[in-house]
Formats: sequence, C-alpha cells, structure tokens
Amino acid sequence: MSNLKTQYRTCNICEAMCGLVVTHDDTDVHSIKANPADPLSRGHICPKAIALQDFRTDADRVTTPLKKVNGEFVPISWDEAYEFAVERLTAVQEANGKDGVGVYLGNPNAHKFGNLLNLPGLVKALGTTNRYSSATADQIPHHVASIHMLGHPMLIPVPDVARTDLMLILGGNPVVSNGSMMTAPGFGKRMDEIKARGGRVVVVDPRRTETAERAGEHLFIQPETDAFLLFALIHEIFAQGLEDLGALAAVTDGVAALKEAVQPFTAEKAAEMTGIKGQTIRDLARSFATAKSAVCYARMGASTQSFGSLCQWASNALNIITGNFDSEGGAMFTTPALDYVGMTSRKGKARSYPEKRSRVSNQPLYNGEFPVSVMAEEMETPGAGQIKALVSVAGNPVLTAPNGQRIGRALEQLDFMMSIDLHINDTTRHADLILPATVALEEEVYDMVFHSFAVRNTAAFAGPIFAPPNGNPQEWEVIARLTAKLTGSNRIGPSPTEVLGMMLPQGYHGDVVSVEALLNAPSGSIDLGPLVSNIVERLETQDGRLNLAPEVFLADLERLLAFNPPVCEEFPMVMIGRRQVRSHNSWTQNSVRLVKGRNRCTVQLHPQDAARLELAEAQEVLVESAVGTATLPAEITDEIALGVISIPQGWGQRQGNLSAATKVQTVSINDLTDDSRIDPISGNAAFNGVPVRASAAK
Repeated sequence: MSNLKTQYRTCNICEAMCGLVVTHDDTDVHSIKANPADPLSRGHICPKAIALQDFRTDADRVTTPLKKVNGEFVPISWDEAYEFAVERLTAVQEANGKDGVGVYLGNPNAHKFGNLLNLPGLVKALGTTNRYSSATADQIPHHVASIHMLGHPMLIPVPDVARTDLMLILGGNPVVSNGSMMTAPGFGKRMDEIKARGGRVVVVDPRRTETAERAGEHLFIQPETDAFLLFALIHEIFAQGLEDLGALAAVTDGVAALKEAVQPFTAEKAAEMTGIKGQTIRDLARSFATAKSAVCYARMGASTQSFGSLCQWASNALNIITGNFDSEGGAMFTTPALDYVGMTSRKGKARSYPEKRSRVSNQPLYNGEFPVSVMAEEMETPGAGQIKALVSVAGNPVLTAPNGQRIGRALEQLDFMMSIDLHINDTTRHADLILPATVALEEEVYDMVFHSFAVRNTAAFAGPIFAPPNGNPQEWEVIARLTAKLTGSNRIGPSPTEVLGMMLPQGYHGDVVSVEALLNAPSGSIDLGPLVSNIVERLETQDGRLNLAPEVFLADLERLLAFNPPVCEEFPMVMIGRRQVRSHNSWTQNSVRLVKGRNRCTVQLHPQDAARLELAEAQEVLVESAVGTATLPAEITDEIALGVISIPQGWGQRQGNLSAATKVQTVSINDLTDDSRIDPISGNAAFNGVPVRASAAK
C-alpha cells in the first residue's frame, strides 16, 4: 500500500492528550496506535483514541443541516439553515430581550481550538448573559479557588508527579481518567515510578478505585466529608508546628487567619465525620509535612459535592503551608507555548466576585457563565431574562447535567432551539435546527486548555486528515459564519492555524515553537521541559500577593461545621459516580468498539447492603432519589463503602437516531441527581452524596 500516509497527532477526546500515530490513505484510517516517542504520553493509549475513526464513519452521524418540520427532521441547505437560525434568534431577542437566548457549551469545545477561538464572538454577537457549560458540572471549584487565591481562573496548580515523594489523591481516579485538571497520560506508570523511587501514593475515596488498588494505600471516606479531612490535616500541621511556606512566605497573606479558622477541625472531629481514624489523620499530616516533597490532588469526588470550593481551597492551602506549592515535587504551574493566562491577564484590573447572580435562585456567575444546575429554572420561570431560545454546541445536558429530565421538559417549551452536534440525541432531538459538527480527524488539533494543565510542558499541533462529509464547513467556520450573519459582517476571520501562527511567538517558548516547527517535529510534539517555579511573577491578584485565607471561603466554614449526612429514613444511602475507561461523558457511546462486551452500566453496592436489601449479583435494582428513578443491574463488591452506591457518570445515549449496533442498556446517573444540591460558592452541581434508596426492581 504505497499510498499510505502517517500523521502524528494528539487525541483530543479527553484531557490526557495521548500522542498518536495515525496511518491512513485519502479516504480511510488504517490504524491508530500509540506514539512511543511522544514526550508527554510516552506510548500510552486508551480505547477511546482508537475509536477516533468511528466518530467519523458513524452511521448515526448528522452530515447535513436538519430542520424540524411537523415534528420530523428534514435536510436543508446551508444557506437556508443560516437564514433560519438568524431569523429565529433575532425574533426571540426582539420579543424577549438579549437574554431571551441562552447558550450551552458542551465538553468537546474545550478540546477544539477553533471553537475556543470563535465561540466568544458568537456569545458577544448574541449579547446574552445566559451562558452555561459543562464546566459548572465538574470543575468550576478549581477555577473559583484560583480566582480568590491567585487572581486568575486558569492559574491551576498541577501535581509535579515526576518528582514528588508523596501524592495524596482525594476523589480522583487518574489510572482511569489519566488525569483530570491534571493532564497525565499513562498515570498508572507514573504512580509506579513514584513508588519505585521510594515514594508513596495514598488514595482517599468512598470506593477502592483502580487508582487505589494500584497505589496500595487506600482510606475509605464518607461522601462529602473530604473538607473535614483536609482541614484536619491543616489543623494538625499547625498544631505540630510543621508549617513552612518556603519561598512563598514573603508573598503570602492570611496564614494567621487560616490557622485560626481550622481550630475546630481536629483529627477527632474529622474522624467522626469521615470514618477515618484520628491517629491515621495525625500520621498522614506529619508524613505529608515532613516528606521531601508532597502534593495533594483533590478532584472529581472532591469538586462535585456540596463543599467543592472548600475542598479546592483546602487542597491548595495544604500544599502552600507545607512548602509544596510552586516547588519541585509539589503543586506547580505550566509554562505552555500558548499562555492562556497571559492572553486573558487580569493584572491591575479591579474585579468583584461572583461577577453576577442568576435571576431565579441567585446562584453565582464565574468566568462569564451561570451554573448549569439553574438552566432549567431559567427556561421555566417567566419574566424579564427568561430563556426562550437555546443554542447548544457539542453538548447533551439532558444526560450530563443534574436532573437532566427536567432540562428535557424545559427544552420542549422553548420558542426555538438550535444545536451544532454530531447526533440527534437526548438533547438535540428537541432542536428546531441541527447543524452538523466536525470530528477530530477533520479538524486542526492544538489543545490550548490542556497544555495548561499538563504534568510536563510540551506542544503539539496537527492539521486535519480528512475533509468533512458533503463538503461541509469545519465546526469553527459554522460558528464564525453564524456570528458574521448575526452581526451583518461579510468576513469570518482567519483560520485556527493562522491564529495559532500569530499567537505562538508571543508565548513562553516563542523562540522554539511555531506552527512550522510543530508540523516538522520528528515525534509530532516538542518537549519543553519539566514544570518550573513561576507563580510569584504570575500572580494576578490586585495587590500581587497570594491570598491564603479568602473571606468567601472563611465565611463558608460555618456551613461545613453544621453539615450532617443527608441520609434519612426515606433515602438511607448515598450515591457517587465513577469513571470508566471506555466512556467519556455521553457521546462516546456511539462507537461499537467502546460499548461492546459486558454491561458496565451497573450499580455497585457493598455485600452487607446487598444482603440487607436481599439483592443478588446482576439482579435489577431500582434506585430512587428525590427527583427521579433508574433501574440497572447490581454489582456487589467490597470495593464500595457500606451505605454508598456507585453508578457510572455520564453514561449512554437513549433517544435519537441510534443504530441497532449501539443500542445498549443505558442509564443516566443524572436522572437521580438533584439540581437543588449545589456548592453555593461556585454553583457547581453536587453529583456526589445524593441521598437515595435501593430496592429490587419489580
């Protein structure tokens, strides 16, 4: 096959950015393999990367603009589609004001460089403040902690796993996720390397996860009590006189305020709330503070709960007071080739937070978006600012947002809905217009966001391998053309590749990184070295100092101290999610290779709970919460804490144009999650710790 070509590129399905070697001809992919020379992923790959080819050839894929006529979707031309979209969006705003149109942006946008460049222009053209995204379903507490402590939402500390001696992981499962807010492909191997050099990895989780199993040190914890453990560790470090801020002492304010604030959080109090022994907590505090280097990494389980912001603040604070912030082996900051922080610098600008509050329930707006947990009520509730039309881009909130069925019902009442997407799915089936999206192999790939969260500084860029079907424009161009038509402009601006070429010379590594250099890199990626200390000069707070004890967090400690587990006679158990290698949010379930095999959409519960409920392995279980129900098979295991059940996050597609090959049993955990349960500081949905009851399905 002499016409075969090879391209090096990074996978942009999830945060891991695994390096790939794609062998292809002009029409088809022949193989997708791991790139052993990639300096970040080092030969790691997961099944999702191999499935990249499936999304392009998916029989259910939307490949032409679709307009709903008499309840059915019919193909229309691009010109008609743009005209229809602008006409209807304009009409809604003329009748209801600018905020009459809402925008929802799904997770894939974070991996699409062209979308990131062009979506702000679309939102600005619409002039709406009703903007939502998947970020408030899983990560906004990280950004809120960085805003109040460091001054910028994208100054996110990243564990320096290559040099740490002790890694404490709360609520994260990076062996499966390969990092989340920590781009660390092949994390299992990285963890083995920590242990091989004499270090330790300690995992705290209500479930003995794949990461906990491989780490060898695991502490069960009750859901939503992580903050008690973190503050007890800080309390013990102060009590034992082990605090040492190192180089950051000269630029840090709030040490005394933090020390006073954690006084109630003794090891005994934490033991009572978490189920972890007090002496274990004291020993862990000493080990963390006296290790040559240590890092605390608190992720999904710690973020997607009622105290998500407190957890991220406390995690940062623990790293700071032990000298493990901005230092080798601790929590460090990237110097990416394309510096998003520098591009959006807030230095010298007075700002107040939250930036605004929602119309109905007064929830906070950060980073220009409201919590997705309030999107349904903003569509349901009459009055000025009510959402009467919605634009969704690469998102499926009916499956991935809390109380998704409520969102589905609200979508039915809209005057107009438009989606840019690959599928007719649980969300887009409500749309009046669907514009076809493009997939990774048809797009430029430069992962601007996740190079900023990587455990090593690298840069990689690749152009599209194939053209979109039917001569369709790329997704970024669809967005740009909509923006142009809304504003009356005749031009759509430069391509993502052209913009990247202009921006890279302004970054940290402009002398060695350019589009040409990246395209010619022997391994498809340029190694820019390990993480380096840099936070002092990058602080974006108004006074240029690190704030260890922001008032917004101090004020929330009273709520934490008043916390009682939400279980009751009606709902005596609590539910948590779990990550799986073969699924990512909802959209990967249209790949046969990812859904084949045993049913992995199960409810895990402890053997004692199963015996009490008279449930057997694989028996159908009815799980009920305050907002909904779900039925799925039992998986009985001592990997889960007593009184806790676990259901996979973001599973499946249930409605729309699903082919027989990918119609698998699917249950959305978000039929059970209560959209009234949030972290009030950030507005992040509390997916973990949901009170439920389980019983044998009739």
